[in-house]
Amino acid sequence: MADKPENKQDNQLFLETIGKVIPIKADKRSIVPTQKPKPYPRKKVPLLADKLTLAHTDSLNALYAEDTLSYTASGLQKNVLKKMRRGHYGLDAELDLHGYTSTEAKRELIRFLHYCELDGCRCVRIIHGKGYRSENNLPVLKNDINTWLRQHQEVQAFCSAAQKDGGAGAVLVLLHLSGKYADQDDTQY
Repeated sequence: MADKPENKQDNQLFLETIGKVIPIKADKRSIVPTQKPKPYPRKKVPLLADKLTLAHTDSLNALYAEDTLSYTASGLQKNVLKKMRRGHYGLDAELDLHGYTSTEAKRELIRFLHYCELDGCRCVRIIHGKGYRSENNLPVLKNDINTWLRQHQEVQAFCSAAQKDGGAGAVLVLLHLSGKYADQDDTQY
């Protein structure tokens, strides 16, 4: 590439535009700022207590794809299940477990129920699917959900959803009323 011939007029214009220039005496200059940035605290990961601690003594029969689920904790009225199916409690949250392995589904279920408890959710829907593609037509997640929900401390009752809401592939779960609402009077509503 050929050098352009320098024009004295261009050089003079450049020097006038730049202004006074101070030459650098040392070419080794630290670019690091003199003050270190303030550290940010790490976000605390919430500890999810394993609420699947209640041992159930009943041996559960394996459920098939079209079998329905139902459970009420001791001391709860039987008409609670009817009220749940009719939508008396209203849905506060929903979890879809399609495509999860059993281990992943358990982790997600515990996390979901933990946050539902924190948010004060009363009735939630968990979609587990019917398990038509499972071996021997025995749905894995459906049977696992049946076991895990019976063991969970916050679950008062659960039943299969109405046909329009997922039928045998979904379950409605009634949770204990959160402690943050315990001191409120129900007559205010």
